[in-house]
Amino acid sequence: MTVDLIDVESQPLWPVLVETVHALTMYKYHKRYISTVVLNEKPEITPKRLSLELRIPLGEALVVLHELEAEQKAKQPT
Repeated sequence: MTVDLIDVESQPLWPVLVETVHALTMYKYHKRYISTVVLNEKPEITPKRLSLELRIPLGEALVVLHELEAEQKAKQPT
């Protein structure tokens, strides 16, 4: 799982996308499902593929994968 297509956090509309995704009703359920099921089966899934398979917006897939990747990096000892 890598959302390194571009440095998303430096994009001017990134905070707006994150805020919009967090407002989606199913966001927290999708995030939990992606972290517990999808990434165990397909750890290298791309945002576009995730969007197609779960039928969720690409923006939501980008935000969720980015957040899960950041959480995973924070857990790893440096």
